[in-house]
Amino acid sequence: MLPTIELGPLVIPTGGLVYILGAWLVLSVVERSARRLALDVPATYGTVVMGLAGGFVGARLVFVALHWEAYAQSPLAILWPLNSGFTVWGGLLIGGAAAFFYARARQLPPAGTLDALAPGLVVGLMVVSLADFLAGPGYGSETTLFWAIDLFGVRRHPVQLYELLVGGLALVSWWYALRAAWHPGRAFLLTVAVYSAGRLFVEAYRANAWLTGDGYHVVQLLCLALLLGSLFLLARTEPVPAGLSPDPDLE
Repeated sequence: MLPTIELGPLVIPTGGLVYILGAWLVLSVVERSARRLALDVPATYGTVVMGLAGGFVGARLVFVALHWEAYAQSPLAILWPLNSGFTVWGGLLIGGAAAFFYARARQLPPAGTLDALAPGLVVGLMVVSLADFLAGPGYGSETTLFWAIDLFGVRRHPVQLYELLVGGLALVSWWYALRAAWHPGRAFLLTVAVYSAGRLFVEAYRANAWLTGDGYHVVQLLCLALLLGSLFLLARTEPVPAGLSPDPDLE
């Protein structure tokens, strides 16, 4: 665990730093995938920029609104970008809405755009997992397995590293779907199915999972819904070749 990096008198939270570097990586990945799919690269790139910007601002503002008493006496703390105070659901809702309306305004094709955004979404989720691993807000259940990590004086499952592995498998699935030149949208659906299935399994080892009043894991319920929905849509569409030309840079 490495929650902070000390550079002289400056103490930088690693979680925030990983998010900033991760945003650059997500943009780079989506730019390459948009070019491979022969989409409008500036418009697709702009969609991600709007999503990231809206997500960052939304996650921060929702967190501040929910914890206003902590910022009322020091409002300048709201503007510090490396602060760890963010609300995930607020960022997802506002960022997703910003990206959706921007893509609609630029008249991007929905299915092809989702295919181009899929690797960026997975990389973004992997960035969140890495930041979670370094900063330590999430942790796994106790275990005696040899790859366990020490946290709070207890040997625990490295659930964030499991999530990184799931993300890697999802990216491989996306690559396979594009190499097979499937019908637009199927690469996105396969990526969602693989990632959701993996997270559905991994969340069972998270010790501080979000729970419903009945004790069900919220993330597992969401992943199950996404898995079933993506498999249903995959079953209803044929893998018709879409005539996609490979990107020589990715050969």
